[in-house]
Amino acid sequence: MEEAVPILLVDDQPLNLEALQAILDTTSCRFVLARSADEALLALLDQDFAAIVLDIRMPGMTGLELAKLIKGRKRTQHVPILFLTAHMIDERDALEGYGTGAVDYLTKPINPDVMRSKIAVFSELFRKSRALTQANEALQREVAERQRMEEALRESNQRLELRVEERTAELQDADRRKDEFLAALAHELRNPLAALHAAAEVFRIQTPPGSSLELPQGVILRQLRQMTRLVDDLLDVSRITRDKLILQPSRVDLSKVVSAALETSRPGIEQRGHRLTLRLPAEPVIVDADLVRLSQVFANLLDNAAKYTEPGGMIELTADQVSDEVVVRVADSGVGIDAAHLANIFDLFMQAERRPEHSHGGLGIGLTLVRRLVAMHGGSVSAHSEGRGKGSEFIVRIPMVRAGRSAFEALSLEPRDHGLEDVLRILIVEDNRDAAEMLNAMLASWGQDTRIAYDGLSAIEVAEELRPQVMLLDIGLPHLNGYDVARHIRQQAWSKDLLMVAVTGWGQEADKLRSSAAGIDHHLIKPVEPSTLKALLADFQALGVHAIHSRA
Repeated sequence: MEEAVPILLVDDQPLNLEALQAILDTTSCRFVLARSADEALLALLDQDFAAIVLDIRMPGMTGLELAKLIKGRKRTQHVPILFLTAHMIDERDALEGYGTGAVDYLTKPINPDVMRSKIAVFSELFRKSRALTQANEALQREVAERQRMEEALRESNQRLELRVEERTAELQDADRRKDEFLAALAHELRNPLAALHAAAEVFRIQTPPGSSLELPQGVILRQLRQMTRLVDDLLDVSRITRDKLILQPSRVDLSKVVSAALETSRPGIEQRGHRLTLRLPAEPVIVDADLVRLSQVFANLLDNAAKYTEPGGMIELTADQVSDEVVVRVADSGVGIDAAHLANIFDLFMQAERRPEHSHGGLGIGLTLVRRLVAMHGGSVSAHSEGRGKGSEFIVRIPMVRAGRSAFEALSLEPRDHGLEDVLRILIVEDNRDAAEMLNAMLASWGQDTRIAYDGLSAIEVAEELRPQVMLLDIGLPHLNGYDVARHIRQQAWSKDLLMVAVTGWGQEADKLRSSAAGIDHHLIKPVEPSTLKALLADFQALGVHAIHSRA
């Protein structure tokens, strides 16, 4: 039901008020009666009305005077007023009434129908006005609430943005400290690994053929290589995930890439007695690639195949030209991959437990490195397996380069053995005494003339005295670091024919750039494979210092 609309009836005669109320009784209105102007004003102070029915002639304050007061108040100035009069009024009186704000005149005796129709109109206008006011108030409340919520949301967003900035800074700082830790860890790990590698090489050289020491000597070499690979993989995946790894591409024959990968993976394949089959195109296949990084891809895949294949198994590496790509497949007869693991086999730290009863070791990052390195070369890699016990196959697709050099070296499946024909004067600068002594012993076993300096200042003094042909220079030295030593020595006239090689645990791209800027020809990461160092020295002897410098 609609709420009754309030109507103010003002007349000094009680009988007239009763008559008005009786006439309007069917209009769903609620009436407030006032017998004087004062009672009317008090009623107007108390509430709002849809209309005022006002007698003109009242004792004291007349209806016209009361109307002026009503129209003079802001709250009541728009309330419609109907004047009641028992006399005919002339034009001047009518104009005065309308001037006070009256909307109409009703002459007594009142026509009930006319009275009711007029009051009905004002009642409907009041209801609509009140509904509109209520809607406007509700809208204002909603706007205010929305503004309050927006302000709360803005403050919340500001707090969130501040927290995100703080958290981002914390993560960046943690990431920076992690990188610094990994770099320092790698350096600290590589120093003992370098000493162990050199000691193992001396051990190998001094072990007579057929000796019972050959077995433990082989174990030491294989495990050292594995430890070195783990350190390198850990640092590589850190660089790749932060987009810090920089490729150094050149046009290279795929056969050289595969040959380098085999040099790395051959010991593990031979140790487990696997039979390796290779099939490469007869013609050179040229790719635009970082030889070291792309060979790392195939070395990781070959290592994976060797690790997940029972001793005496089959491993096959094939390459085919398909349109503008070379497709390299590494397949094995190993334990296979469950279908559930194929979808995420390349995820970081993922190790498909292809033989639940055995652990195959590793950090679970080798295949992640494969995928990222292949992608950096503009290629793709996928894994396939028919299931457990049915082997697996990894397919690498790399874009080929059509134009290039016309001749390339043939693939050699046997490890290269570099001989040192002449004796070189070599200065070893290394603060880790074990690493220095073992490197010295290894070079001496190759017939080289060596001296050792254990810090940067001593290195300068010994170099000035010895005038070495080769300097193997650690970077992290006491008193004077390796970069400063290199810069000082490069200022000496006699150093123009000096081959300067950094042998260090610091292996990030920034470290290599600093080496180059300091005048260092090559930057080798500890532990250096004896064959790598011997090849560098042999090339130095065979090609001459200028060729070596031009390659650095």
